[in-house]
Amino acid sequence: MHTDCPPGGATVVYEQPLNGRMRAFLRLEHLFRALWDKVEGVSEGDSRAAIAAIIDVTDLLWRSDIKGDLIKEIERQAATFARLRSNPRVDSERLNETLVRLEGMLKQIKDPSHQPGQAVRQDELVGAVRQRIAIQGGTCSFDLPAFHYWLNRASEHRVRDLERWVVDLRAMRDGIFAVLQAVRDCSDLARLVALGGFHQQSLEAGATCQLIRIHLPSEARLFPEISAGRHRFTVRFLEQPKTTARPTQTPRDVEFGLQCCLL
Repeated sequence: MHTDCPPGGATVVYEQPLNGRMRAFLRLEHLFRALWDKVEGVSEGDSRAAIAAIIDVTDLLWRSDIKGDLIKEIERQAATFARLRSNPRVDSERLNETLVRLEGMLKQIKDPSHQPGQAVRQDELVGAVRQRIAIQGGTCSFDLPAFHYWLNRASEHRVRDLERWVVDLRAMRDGIFAVLQAVRDCSDLARLVALGGFHQQSLEAGATCQLIRIHLPSEARLFPEISAGRHRFTVRFLEQPKTTARPTQTPRDVEFGLQCCLL
């Protein structure tokens, strides 16, 4: 979920990925944002959250070929943008800047010496935390005295260690952010109405929609439930006045914004 602020007021954006690559990229984006929010934090809680996010990111990177998928996606986007060079309606200067940026990212990520997460994998302290973090309360002081010692060191020392652990993750972070932004920017926003809180739409034949984005005013007091298949998707707008009750589909007509991102 992302928050945009268009001229008409604050808008909450809900996203639904339509393939495995987009799902992995969105999960990593979520983890990277949580990580970089805490890396420079001075409190013990910030450092705990940062290490937990580092472990989540590196475990996800090592369990699947995210690096290979990111390389393929950058190459695909670069080829798509390169074909626009002959289009007179395209801003050539901005297009060239985009291509240069993608080529630079690609070169860095494809470098054989670039092994994201390697610094963390080789660190004894982070390894000890990884072994205990899945256990409820498993990282308390008597279980991991070395971690307790580290958490009570000066914030400057902890921040230096955290920055050292994430340095080889920056290229992956920048690449993930860039390809997702390009996908999000590739589609115009359509203004629609869901009658009785329900909308169904066919996906364009022959085009590969990667991401569906629903825009709602922040004061709408409802949220979308998106279901998608190969040929169509549906959106049900749900109300949940109290967290103790199940969400139910609103009977009201709902104005919303829609993007079907086809890059």
